[in-house]
Amino acid sequence: MLSWAEGALYGAGGGLVVEAVVTFGRLHAWQQARHAARVAAEALPRLGTYIDPPADSLAALFRIVLGGAAGWLLHGELAGVFAAVAVGASAPAVLAQMGSATTVAEALQTGAAPGAAPAAPTTPAPPAVPTQPGPLGLDQARGEAAP
Repeated sequence: MLSWAEGALYGAGGGLVVEAVVTFGRLHAWQQARHAARVAAEALPRLGTYIDPPADSLAALFRIVLGGAAGWLLHGELAGVFAAVAVGASAPAVLAQMGSATTVAEALQTGAAPGAAPAAPTTPAPPAVPTQPGPLGLDQARGEAAP
């Protein structure tokens, strides 16, 4: 278990790693566009076409802050540095999921009254995974195939 400071620090580091990967992707796209323009004897694209410093810096700052916040919030659940970095890297999705979580009290308030029969669905739900007959002992939903 990490302390709150370690969780926040490593979570922020995870956010920074993701932002570095995003920035590298933009730089790589710029590099490829320059190579393509050289081959076609066209004007070389400017770096500003691929990177917007004010907007990208603000987005990076928020990603780092969200990573730190996620690491701080979940520091008691994190078993190590790698887990904290992973939580920080996935902070926007983790925090959005936590924010949309339904508590038991909310589910009871918005759901049907206790003892009431649930409403019948108007159309049957399609199966989650299409099933096809196959050899016994193989689970095609998990990608197991016959030899």
